[in-house]
Amino acid sequence: MRRRLNDSRTLAKEFHSSPAEKAALEEFVTHVNFCTLFHYHHILAQLQALYDPINPDRDTLDQPSLTDPQRLSNEQEVLRALEPLLAQANFSPLSEDTLAYALVVHHPQDEVQVTINLDQYIYMQFWALGQRVGQMPRKSSVGSKRGFFRSPPAERRYFKRVVLAARTKRGHLVLKSFKDMPLEGLEQLLPELKVRTPTLQRALLNVTLVVSGVVFFVNVGMVVLSDLKMATSLLLLLFTAFMGLRAAKMFGQRRSVQALELAHMLYYRSTSNNSELLSALALRAQDEHTKEALLAHSFLARRPRGARGQPEVLPGLSDLLRTPASPSAETCQWLQSEVENWLLAQSGCDVAFNGTRALAHLQALTPSIGMYPPPGFPKLDLLATITSPKAAPPSTDDPL
Repeated sequence: MRRRLNDSRTLAKEFHSSPAEKAALEEFVTHVNFCTLFHYHHILAQLQALYDPINPDRDTLDQPSLTDPQRLSNEQEVLRALEPLLAQANFSPLSEDTLAYALVVHHPQDEVQVTINLDQYIYMQFWALGQRVGQMPRKSSVGSKRGFFRSPPAERRYFKRVVLAARTKRGHLVLKSFKDMPLEGLEQLLPELKVRTPTLQRALLNVTLVVSGVVFFVNVGMVVLSDLKMATSLLLLLFTAFMGLRAAKMFGQRRSVQALELAHMLYYRSTSNNSELLSALALRAQDEHTKEALLAHSFLARRPRGARGQPEVLPGLSDLLRTPASPSAETCQWLQSEVENWLLAQSGCDVAFNGTRALAHLQALTPSIGMYPPPGFPKLDLLATITSPKAAPPSTDDPL
């Protein structure tokens, strides 16, 4: 809500200078907020009803378990219902080529690398928002900060937000969202993965083992061989067993450190999961819906009228609100170009704006413009004064 207030103040300062225009904008903002709140609350209730039977975090009483085909069918239904909400929230699905690149290529500066078995997954889908090219935010960087010869952070392609939906053959639907994820690190978000040591680190560990082993054999092994008269074959066998145990310990410790770093990264980059993700997506979609309607309203209101004696090609705000037909392609293209240029000047970011969808949102609000609340909406009575009842002992079998 605070973000929407800041957006409306920015638009009022830019496009609505007179007190009457500012009052009209505030009235329009109130109306849009009310309508979108009711709309997305209804969508969220439907999504939660679909997701509740397969919610792994459900804390109510146990229900009859679903068979695997039933669970898989419910999961597909949830994902189909989730796609329009993701689109309105401006998330775009990653293509198969992009996903294949992300699962195969590893960035050289990623000290934590994982490996997955694609045969274990029934499906996996990624949606991304806010593609950037630059240095990763410091709080989201992955890898150890140790070392004297560490190269400076390189510019990378990453996404501000990533949504993951995946299911393994022995698991359930996993819904998660993350922030500031590099393209080459998407496989780190998947379930059922194994941490692996990068090739360079594995080579360094092997060299360290060989050098220390040679030094140990020369300084200790030769003394044991000469003083204790031990057979050479037995000494080599004991030395091989010792070096094997030492190698297993070193590689195990290294994998433990990398697993800890991976858990640290997921802890700071994770934003929501499962049922919480549905609420977060509904809130983001509502926010994007509101901003698109406000931008379309403000830009159409300030569009200059045609010169006297010349026909006007593009309709203004009043013409659009009076016309029930869909806006022309020229109007949508004009709005998209104007808003994208304005956002680029304001934020310095190249933002893609859907002019057609914004005009559709604006026209959907026109039948009830100026009416708050909209007609047909139930009126709730004022809440009575709530008196706190006497304290009762907590129930041990509360189904809620």
